[in-house]
Amino acid sequence: MGTNVKQQAYTVVENGTIVTPRGFAAGGLHCGLKKTSRNDIGAIRCEVPATAAAVYTTNVFQAAPLKVTRESLSNGRLQAVVVNSGNANACTGQQGEKDAYAMRSAAARELGVAEEDVAVASTGVIGELLKMDAVHSGISALPASLGQNAHEAEQFSQAILTTDLVKKEACVSVVVNGKNVTIAGAAKGSGMIHPNMATMLAFMTSDAVIGAEALHSLLRQATNHTFNMITVDGDTSTNDMLVAMSSGMAGNEELTTDHPDWEAFAAGFTYVCEVLAKAIARDGEGATKLVEVQVTGGVSDESAQAIAKTVIGSSLVKSAMFGADANWGRIIAAVGRAGQPVNPDTVDIRLGDISVLEQSRPVVFDEEAALAYLQTDTVRIVVDLHHGEGTATAWGCDLTYDYVRINAAYRT
Repeated sequence: MGTNVKQQAYTVVENGTIVTPRGFAAGGLHCGLKKTSRNDIGAIRCEVPATAAAVYTTNVFQAAPLKVTRESLSNGRLQAVVVNSGNANACTGQQGEKDAYAMRSAAARELGVAEEDVAVASTGVIGELLKMDAVHSGISALPASLGQNAHEAEQFSQAILTTDLVKKEACVSVVVNGKNVTIAGAAKGSGMIHPNMATMLAFMTSDAVIGAEALHSLLRQATNHTFNMITVDGDTSTNDMLVAMSSGMAGNEELTTDHPDWEAFAAGFTYVCEVLAKAIARDGEGATKLVEVQVTGGVSDESAQAIAKTVIGSSLVKSAMFGADANWGRIIAAVGRAGQPVNPDTVDIRLGDISVLEQSRPVVFDEEAALAYLQTDTVRIVVDLHHGEGTATAWGCDLTYDYVRINAAYRT
């Protein structure tokens, strides 16, 4: 279960997918944008115009699809999303914008929805124009590929991947007004991942009745505690986007922050985000393990977040995790350079349950036990500052030789 949300508030739906919530269909196929035969274009379609919200990369150079999606979402509604992988359509000038709008227009026509109700997303190589003949061919074939079962959901999940090794999915159900409400998500991301919309794309679906303002507020809050708390390599992409759509087909009373079941819905929503975020961190390019940093005792949650992000983003810490080296000096150094209030005499550090530093002083520990722990596929670093009540958790991965190999030949 997630570390930051209440398990009892929701039920995990085993084998749930992006199409488990009522009203949604999805699919994907190969149209020729990738040199391999992997799927490279996909879509999600809702039976009705859905309440929608999105958050985007903070990179100044934002890809053309983000402009189109922002425009579509100006009314807080979407009915479809079309997404391609293999080409980011970023830094492509006016032609790139024309191509993104052309994708929206073609998807609207083929999926039978209003053009202003279509979002566009792209991921892949930056600075190359889309092969629009392949894009149009793919979009024309998408309607026949859409469905509401696990196979079609799988095809969509595969269509959004780039250097990812595995798909990322999550699904939960929550009881709202005695009705079963479902929340699901699918994501991609493996490299160019860093907090503040750490290249990632994520899509969430729900059948809850909820207003656009409430959905957007929840999306931002959940993102700040999940997707914005992961890093792989310290690079923030030009294309990061998280889109949430809710069909309203569960028939509950409209969810607001005053609704008696709001906390349960928010917990389930955040859990889905957390599972996807951690899956991205675990699947970091070349990674061999998921690394979790828990910070407690900060002067505020925001301060604890900044420290957790600094530790998880440290190349030296990440390298030590790859080498299974219990070098706590790298951790304490990252804590000290985070630019946050820290008492240099009161810091404790643990590797899992193994204490390596107490009150900022080294303690004798079993090196062999530490080595064995750091060789597992999930490592937890705990930092207790003893300086306040602030807490935060961040996720990342180790830094390996394969990360360099993958990115040295990304375009080839």
